[in-house]
Amino acid sequence: MTLASLTVQLINGLADASAMFLVAAGLSLIFGVTRIVNFAHGSFYMLGIYIAYSLVDAIGGGAFGFWAGVLLSALAVATIGAVVEIAILRRIYRAPELFQLLATFALVLVIKDAVLWQWGPEDLFAPRAPGLSGAVQLLGRRLPQYDVLLIFIGPAVFALLWLLTTRTRWGTLIRAATQDREMLGALGVNQAWLFTGVFALGCFLAGLGGALQGPRMPANLALDLDTISNAFVVVVVGGMGSIGGAFAAALLIAEVKALCIALGNVSLFGIEISLSRLTLVVEFLVMAAILVARPWGLFGKPPAIVRHGGNEAPLPAPGRRSRLTGMGLLAVLLALPLAAGSFPYLPVLMVEIFVAVLFAASLHFMMGPGGMASFGHAAYFGLGAYGAALFALKLQWPMAAAFVAGPLVALLGALLFGWFCVRLSGVYLAMLTLAFAQIVWAVIFQWDDLTGGSNGLVGLRPAEALASPVAYYYLALACAVLGVWLLRRVIYSPFGLALRAARDSAVRAEALGMNVRRVQWLGFAVAGLFCGLAGVLFAFSKGSISPEAAGVSRSVDGLVMVMLGGVQSLMGPLAGAALFTWLQDLVARETDYWRALLGLVMLALVLLFPGGVSGAFRQLAKLFSRRHGEDA
Repeated sequence: MTLASLTVQLINGLADASAMFLVAAGLSLIFGVTRIVNFAHGSFYMLGIYIAYSLVDAIGGGAFGFWAGVLLSALAVATIGAVVEIAILRRIYRAPELFQLLATFALVLVIKDAVLWQWGPEDLFAPRAPGLSGAVQLLGRRLPQYDVLLIFIGPAVFALLWLLTTRTRWGTLIRAATQDREMLGALGVNQAWLFTGVFALGCFLAGLGGALQGPRMPANLALDLDTISNAFVVVVVGGMGSIGGAFAAALLIAEVKALCIALGNVSLFGIEISLSRLTLVVEFLVMAAILVARPWGLFGKPPAIVRHGGNEAPLPAPGRRSRLTGMGLLAVLLALPLAAGSFPYLPVLMVEIFVAVLFAASLHFMMGPGGMASFGHAAYFGLGAYGAALFALKLQWPMAAAFVAGPLVALLGALLFGWFCVRLSGVYLAMLTLAFAQIVWAVIFQWDDLTGGSNGLVGLRPAEALASPVAYYYLALACAVLGVWLLRRVIYSPFGLALRAARDSAVRAEALGMNVRRVQWLGFAVAGLFCGLAGVLFAFSKGSISPEAAGVSRSVDGLVMVMLGGVQSLMGPLAGAALFTWLQDLVARETDYWRALLGLVMLALVLLFPGGVSGAFRQLAKLFSRRHGEDA
């Protein structure tokens, strides 16, 4: 690697930094003012690149057609964002943050299928920017002209945003809302329209970022989740709500990636290390390192004042009715295989539901009693699944031994990651869990000799006595019931009470002599152990395992299950897991647009029943009791 090649590669990384910044700046603005962690921001980016493709094609070639299409697509995305904010998000600003997250994820599903319906599943390649299809010579290397332009667009947008936020009255209101939006409302400022304007501006930046990427990459349906994960990293590294932090973080991450590509393979202590392969996960490594050293990011500040919040309501202890309901449900599940003759697929579907229930119960243990949101819970699912598979396939251990070893591998992973994560809180803790999950996924994906890489591991078989679907059904049922029962016992044990005390008031708990970090660390370990058990069940039921087991999509599915059922309920996440898995299986077999239908169901639940499925049942029960009392 020559100095000239390294220099050109680093300069080329500035173009990627500009693209990152445009998306992250919009996300940072939206979070800073509305406090919504907008999971749909990557979807608006994806809309930008698709709409620009169609507009440029409709307007015609030439410089005017291209740049008009880019700007009009960004304006179209801003308009869509404003409509979404007014129609949906404005109604849930006072709802718990996790339900806001659920609503924005539902939007991801709806927008993805809307794009699929309009543009189809194939990748679309936009034309080159007119007049910028060539390259310039720099230090004997060729640098695309369009990339040179992008290098200047990022700083120009940053300068305009700085002028907007520091030299205009609207910018003053944005900064005031970022610091204390309740006080801003008390001063008579119309927060509703301020939020709409900020959300539209953030979507405009996302749409502009997507439209500008048309000549560099094809439009495809995977852009939404790929983009939002990278945007979250940039925003968190820079500091939530900080435009300058987003700009600095985009530069840092893009240049580190460019450096890894430029250096390629390096030798360290006689060991050959492929730095180019780190590009899949380097941004998460950077984020993990910075959050451990600076918990609020490079330019972040402690969370803004929020006066309407409060402690979580205590989880009600199960009463006689709950125990009778549980026993009745268990009796039904024990008898269910009798119907397998008419529905041979039923035991297989129920195993998937039991796996989801155990996954959701372990995640709820962290999020509900523990108060620690996790965006990367699939890490322990993947560690448990791969741990059991490796022991069974590589070391030829029997199924029983692998069944015990898999959850222990997940436990060790949770102890390691949790030691760092419990030093943070809120969104920063959640993002650090995502960083560790992505690191686990990258190791699994790239360690071909051990994990099989992208092909995964195949040939995993349960013991002969459990080979039939019905036999494995009873094993999965036993594991799910035992896991849920043990988690419930832990929640109502002295340790569970200490965990809830640490959630509700860490300062008071510390004053009473409690080691809050240790309690939360052990809570991490308990959740990881049972999530690992779910991974083992999954691996033996499928007979194979792939890196998808530890992917972002599985973590997101777990979040949806818990929030769909209701965080402030023990049975809610279990019902949410069963409902989500059943709906996913049922709708996916009926239509190609199952994501949109599922997203609309989730949006309806969020808008009508902010407490989730369990909250809906409580409201219906209260309504029934009230009417019954009136009739009496």
